[in-house]
Amino acid sequence: MPTRNAGRPLPPVPGEVIVRFKADAATLRAHALGANAKPEAVSAALARRAAALGTRVGRALEAGEAVGERVQVIRQPGADAAELARRLAADPEVEFAEPNGRQRRLQAVPPNDPLYDFRDRQPAGPDAGQWYLRPPDTTFRSSINVEAAWARGFGSAGVVVAVLDTGVRFEHPDLGRVATGGRLLPGYDFVTNRPDSSISNDGDERDDDPSDPGDWTTAVENSTVGGAFHECDPSSRGAAEDTPSSWHGTATASLVGAATHNAVGMAGTAPGVRVLPVRVLGKCFGRDSDIQAAMRWAAGIHVDGVPDNPQANWAKVINLSLGSTGACSAGYQAVVDELVARGVVIIAAAGNSAGEPVGTPASCNGVIAVGATRHVGTKVGFSDLGTQIAISAPGGNCVNIGENEPCLYPILAALNAGLTTPQASKWSDSYDYTVGTSFSAPLAAGVVGLMFSQNAALTVAQAKTLLQGTARPFPTTGGTAGVPACPMPASGVQQLECYCPNPGAANYPLCGAGMLDAGGAVNAAATGLAVIDVTPGATSALRGQAVSLSSARSVAAAGRSITGWNWTLVSGGGAVSAFTGDVDKATASLTPTAVGTFVVRLTVTETGGSNSTTVSVTVSEPPPAAGSDSGGGATSWPWLLLLALAALALAPFRASPRRP
Repeated sequence: MPTRNAGRPLPPVPGEVIVRFKADAATLRAHALGANAKPEAVSAALARRAAALGTRVGRALEAGEAVGERVQVIRQPGADAAELARRLAADPEVEFAEPNGRQRRLQAVPPNDPLYDFRDRQPAGPDAGQWYLRPPDTTFRSSINVEAAWARGFGSAGVVVAVLDTGVRFEHPDLGRVATGGRLLPGYDFVTNRPDSSISNDGDERDDDPSDPGDWTTAVENSTVGGAFHECDPSSRGAAEDTPSSWHGTATASLVGAATHNAVGMAGTAPGVRVLPVRVLGKCFGRDSDIQAAMRWAAGIHVDGVPDNPQANWAKVINLSLGSTGACSAGYQAVVDELVARGVVIIAAAGNSAGEPVGTPASCNGVIAVGATRHVGTKVGFSDLGTQIAISAPGGNCVNIGENEPCLYPILAALNAGLTTPQASKWSDSYDYTVGTSFSAPLAAGVVGLMFSQNAALTVAQAKTLLQGTARPFPTTGGTAGVPACPMPASGVQQLECYCPNPGAANYPLCGAGMLDAGGAVNAAATGLAVIDVTPGATSALRGQAVSLSSARSVAAAGRSITGWNWTLVSGGGAVSAFTGDVDKATASLTPTAVGTFVVRLTVTETGGSNSTTVSVTVSEPPPAAGSDSGGGATSWPWLLLLALAALALAPFRASPRRP
């Protein structure tokens, strides 16, 4: 199924640019702000900065909201945003300037599904329950096995996972406020009421109420041209339809922290952590400036004009089930860099453009992007592809969905029954179902919350290593008949169900390092993990070529440190006979002298324990030197390689369309 509100990206907000001044800018020194400046003082300073910049570039500029330190929105009503950004970026005091985009789209296909093991209580559809949380089996091969993680606990209240989305419904019985025994912190609403008040849909500016008022849209009749246009896209004509409220933020929050063992509804992945709801998406879209400001605020970074997030509520994990097409912008990368430097893990949905390249912010360096798998472990049709993806998790899939047919394998989430404004609380089911990478991401965010609950000292890099190092391999069989291997993504080219590559396979790692294993990741956070990195290839080498082995990404258990290493050649396989250097250092090396497969074991010693892992490396003959083919019409190996690549490139076009 298509992404909600899918289609060509919306243009940026007219006449609005996000500007970051250089740290030594005279304009900043002239109009400095204190950490506790009142909103009216902030507005005045921002306006003076905009006016000073306007004087230098010869434009009548207005000030918008603060986005972060040295970052604010600058407006010139009626101006082309892209042209204005180019003009402002040329100013010597400006670090970067970019149009204020509004193509942050909900990374979800419309919602629906059942309850954990209370299968007889499903309102409709097959007896699947919350299949994606349970231990994997021959039917549900991509299930994340959260029960093994729960054996160590349901998460710590000292760990905060922020959900930046459409807001939440605090009254939902599977959520509730922390003050009344629930898991939801007060949060904040960053959706501004300008330039179009219909987008915020709550009638006010940024405030301390992140409740979701609904994000329904309507098709507007136009008698002049005939037909109707969509409220979110005035340029559309003829095929627009009304869309109900998604309650998307409530759904994603529930996948992280829904109450568990309360005999009501569903189970959350990390029901013991606290969830910080931050509203950044209104009707149709969310603005880059609001999202970037909210990311900073959730992590404890001051945003001018907004009360600071109390330190006890600073997020350790931020979930972004939103995104748009295109490469990571300077604005998003700057925010990600700030947060990663503070030790905050950012999880983002890879996107639902049916196998096209990963969009922003999932494509930003430092973000843990999450792709989506079907219940059998193949890439689900709607999920995007790309080397930026760190790991994949269940995203729900319907297999044979048709009119009036139930979705067979959806993701269960908390919702509201209101088609427009809030009504009674409910959960998704097999007719009102929830599928999309929007729901893969919070599963991973919840698991990272459980990891921090076991080992609060983890770095962002270590958290990613644990997720990837414990991931289960993607299956190579069991999908729909005729499913191809996943190809490299290309803009405008869809790739539906496909087999994700594992280490050593062509195009690795288009879907990430493997399938999320909650039990493995949380256990590794608690006990430590030995990791072997192989250079030049993850599992392959050439005869006569030196192979370097590194333990740099190994992670010690909570409260421990790594004190020693030992490398052992388990089997030379006829390819190698011994290491070429020390075997008691963090790195080791060897040089294969023949074709074959060798196996190496690494044992990492910690204060109070040890961990071991093995890796198998296949050695092949090096390619012949250029011009060494024997002639006589024989096809050289480079030409064969080009033919093989051409065949792979054509594979997506030969693949028959399949439903998610």
